[in-house]
Amino acid sequence: MQAYMKSAMPFRGVSSTAQKAIWREVFPAHPLKSQSDWRTVALELWRGARFREERYAAIALTDLRAYRDYRRMTVVPMFEEMIVTGAWWDYVDTIASHQLGDVLSADTARASALMRRWARVRDMWKRRASILCQIRFKQDTDLDLLYACIEPNLDDRQFFIRKAIGWALRSYAWTDPKEVNRYVKANRERLSPLSVREALKNI
Repeated sequence: MQAYMKSAMPFRGVSSTAQKAIWREVFPAHPLKSQSDWRTVALELWRGARFREERYAAIALTDLRAYRDYRRMTVVPMFEEMIVTGAWWDYVDTIASHQLGDVLSADTARASALMRRWARVRDMWKRRASILCQIRFKQDTDLDLLYACIEPNLDDRQFFIRKAIGWALRSYAWTDPKEVNRYVKANRERLSPLSVREALKNI
């Protein structure tokens, strides 16, 4: 597992299925009464982790349906810390598509403005998160926001950015394939072959 993830942090070797079974037992048995408590516990898990599964647990805790109302702009600094210090796709993609997606749904104006800023920062993982934050939105996708997050990254040579662009477009193609096809044609000279291939995979 550690070799597959190219992880400096060791694994205990607990499978994803087993992790989820543990979380279903442990988290409901220890309900957190406030956003502050929830944030404190999540960050203790994250910062104190010695094994990668412990960080997966922190992410799972912050994604629980029971705490959906806690996922607001006030806790974005926690997710930002996880993204920047985690700095790998297994952490970032879940946080972007779930936690940041919920924040975006709850506080669209402020979260959208933040994602537009993230799309232009130096940190690659924050830029990837901004591109992927609407990955589950389907017909509710804000195309202006999606394109605003993609545009500053079109010339980036990083695999993880190119892959994110293609993945975001491919996901929206399930909703509006004609629009994705139009966008790819309009930006063909700047989109990488990887992004194009991913974007058009299901069209």
